[in-house]
Amino acid sequence: MIKIMTVFGTRPEAIKMCPVISELKKEVQMKTIVSVTAQHRQMLDQVLTAFNIIPDYDLNIMKNKQSLVDITCNVINHLDDVVKKEKPDLILVHGDTTTTMASGIVAFYNKVALGHIEAGLRTNDKYAPFPEEMNRRITGTLADLHFCPTEQAKQNLLSEGKSSKNIFVTGNTVIDALQQTIKAPFSHPVLDDIFQMEKKTQKKQRIVLLTTHRRENLGSNMVNIFSAVKQITEHLDNLHVIFPVHLNPAIQNLSNEMLSGNRSIHLIPPLDVISFHHLESRADLILTDSGGVQEEAPSFNVPVLVLRDRTERPEGVTSGALKLVGTDQNVILTTALDLLTNKEHYNKMANSKNPYGDGHASERIVKVIKNHFQL
Repeated sequence: MIKIMTVFGTRPEAIKMCPVISELKKEVQMKTIVSVTAQHRQMLDQVLTAFNIIPDYDLNIMKNKQSLVDITCNVINHLDDVVKKEKPDLILVHGDTTTTMASGIVAFYNKVALGHIEAGLRTNDKYAPFPEEMNRRITGTLADLHFCPTEQAKQNLLSEGKSSKNIFVTGNTVIDALQQTIKAPFSHPVLDDIFQMEKKTQKKQRIVLLTTHRRENLGSNMVNIFSAVKQITEHLDNLHVIFPVHLNPAIQNLSNEMLSGNRSIHLIPPLDVISFHHLESRADLILTDSGGVQEEAPSFNVPVLVLRDRTERPEGVTSGALKLVGTDQNVILTTALDLLTNKEHYNKMANSKNPYGDGHASERIVKVIKNHFQL
């Protein structure tokens, strides 16, 4: 029996790891051990519930005002005990979080093989995004198996001297997750109100979904983003901005200060993964600094304006599904207004092909693992 341990700790990781866990659990020759660090407690639990995943180990490391050093030290200290007890044959981590990087170090210290899902993403700027760029680079150095979402990610690893024998292009598991979340009928009070208004006025109500949370956008960048969003609502009638506000107190306080009281802007609590995916699918335009949203939205044919100066997901920009707008207030405003008023420009982005997969990435990852252990 081959022991495969998955380790993750945040909401985005969980969304992309749960389909892999479900696929692993189908294998009778593998024992799947699920370990979570709970780097993000509440938002992680929402995803685990949605995918019906019960962890075997919950390190529960999250604490108030935790620093990157706190997270790193706590993951290493707590996970090391679990790895020594279970002695897995392979540890699987995902992406670019501090949990991922620290788990890779624990795997290395215990001489356990490491598999890196969503490997090879690069901006080539160590501080953008921070700390994610260096987290994935460190993890990539330690990894034995690299599961790349795209051919470009594979080429990034090859250029760094990684062996082609250990690199596998699988697609992104977030597309697998969409197969599970976009199923049942869905409703939300804000959406219900918007659709009722549409019926009453006989006018199409358009929805802009806003998400922003990155460390590098806190402060003046976020002020610029919120100012642009307010201006967009002033230029267009029948427009609704829905903003699931991140739990970070700095974001909560600034959004309340700048956006509350505007009838066109709906500040709502963070959504569970099923609700969020449905909301993405109903949006007309998305403004985001999230990595996962850049991958998900093209599956719904929704144009995305990326609130960052650079992205480690250039495939979406190349395909035309994403557009980098940074955090300049005027650029955000003019680009959003152009898409919302110019059908030709809008349709060109909306009809772009999603370059991030076909919904079978988890199957490919498990197949590679089976071949690796000659099962």
